[in-house]
Amino acid sequence: MIKEVEGIVSIALQEDIRNGDITTQAVFSGNERTSGNFLAKESGIIAGIELAGYIFTTIDPDITFKQLIKDGGKVSRGDLIAEVSGPSDSILTGERTVLNFMQRMSGVATKTRVFADAISHTNTKLLDTRKTLPGHRYLDKWAVRLGGGKNHRYCLDDMYLVKENHIKVAGGVKEAIQKCIEHKQLNGNEWKIEVEVTNMDELKDAISTESIDMVLLDNMDINMLVEAVEMVAGAVETEASGNMTLDRIPKVAETGVDYISVGALTHSVKASDISLLFD
Repeated sequence: MIKEVEGIVSIALQEDIRNGDITTQAVFSGNERTSGNFLAKESGIIAGIELAGYIFTTIDPDITFKQLIKDGGKVSRGDLIAEVSGPSDSILTGERTVLNFMQRMSGVATKTRVFADAISHTNTKLLDTRKTLPGHRYLDKWAVRLGGGKNHRYCLDDMYLVKENHIKVAGGVKEAIQKCIEHKQLNGNEWKIEVEVTNMDELKDAISTESIDMVLLDNMDINMLVEAVEMVAGAVETEASGNMTLDRIPKVAETGVDYISVGALTHSVKASDISLLFD
């Protein structure tokens, strides 16, 4: 497992276990062995199963975890997701942490699949944002991929994204882009440059520089998006964002934008209902 995930899991286990599971210590002798099943209590997309196995073996290598459904797979209410067996006390100690991760990741993946399906009749791709649970970004973005979406930038240092406040400080769209170009040349990096625009004048300024890779069409209505896509004419990639509800997103995709970013994929998530039941 990669370091980002190892760190998240370590903090989660320390947070939950601290000095030990005193209820389990009181009830069990430490010699009992148990088997059980993870059960989907509602339909959706499952995510976090690979992570669950890692968490259990981190707690106790004697725990056996068997996936019955792959990450990213569809489940219906009552479906078995995975089997677990081993020392009863170790399984109970890790139960809540495992479920917390699986339920959130499955919630993100399920919501992503719903939005991705809504635009599947077009060539537009669904993107996430940085509106993730603090400290859990890698897992949130992993779940988005499992749900059928694509990841936008992971953090602030993997591409230039010029937004409204950058433009105000720089003194204009062209000025902000020029500063990014100079910074890029100074540091010798190959990061892409994306510029957020809110109207046609800003869009004209952005694409006239011929030095950007992508424009973010922010909070534009359908007519403006159509006009913007025509104006860009494939010169750079286009991304639409703002007020992306499930009802609206198909109409936005039909304008011909390359990408639609949806913050709600990760910032407004209902955890999926999953249980661990002992045999």
